[in-house]
Amino acid sequence: METLNSRVRIVWFAGVLITTALVGGVLFVAGRFVVDNAVWLPVVVALVILASGGAYVVLKYRSWRFEIRDDDLYLERGVFTRVTTVVPFVRVQHVDTQRGPVERLAGLGSVVVYTAGSRGADVTIPGLTPERASDLQRRLRNLAIESEYEDAV
Repeated sequence: METLNSRVRIVWFAGVLITTALVGGVLFVAGRFVVDNAVWLPVVVALVILASGGAYVVLKYRSWRFEIRDDDLYLERGVFTRVTTVVPFVRVQHVDTQRGPVERLAGLGSVVVYTAGSRGADVTIPGLTPERASDLQRRLRNLAIESEYEDAV
């Protein structure tokens, strides 16, 4: 089983920081106009969001695993609800790599596997170096092509 690059925690924690800033800012403005001297409320809420968000990021990182098996891609993830996904290669439509702005700053990328079907028709593997993401994309694409020919026989 493979794990994600540890720098993915930086990307996820950046989301926590953005959420903290937005919620804290809204509470600060609301506190200034609605309740006098409620400066402590946004600070307390921001600290709670940072602490719980940081713990969530650590637990999320520890729970993420994936493996390329003989006939499928296997993923395990989830903090509160454990999710196990098995993507048979014969169901793979195409595979993309993507790198958002925060991922680029952290030197990471993601692989997105699009599958046949309507519900949950894509699976994303985050926290990969660009080289690893490209290698994984190429390998999954080749395995999907091979399984297409095997399935047709």
